[in-house]
Amino acid sequence: MNTIMKGVNYVTDASNKKVAVQIDLKLLEKYDEEIEDLIDGIIAESRKDEERKPLNEVIKGLKKKGKLK
Repeated sequence: MNTIMKGVNYVTDASNKKVAVQIDLKLLEKYDEEIEDLIDGIIAESRKDEERKPLNEVIKGLKKKGKLK
C-alpha cells in the first residue's frame, strides 16, 4: 500500500500495479463536494459509450411513465 496524501492510500497487487484506493472516511466529510464531483466524473466516464437519446425522447418517456408532468 502506498500513501499518496494523508488519509488516501493506493492498494497495489503483487506486481505493484495500483488496483484500488482507500480513503479515510473523515476525509469524505471534509471534502464532500470534491468527492461527489470525482464520483460523478467516474460515472460519466463509464457511460461515455452508451447509446444516447434525444432529450425530447427522454422527456416523452418520463411523462408516459408518470414521472414528469
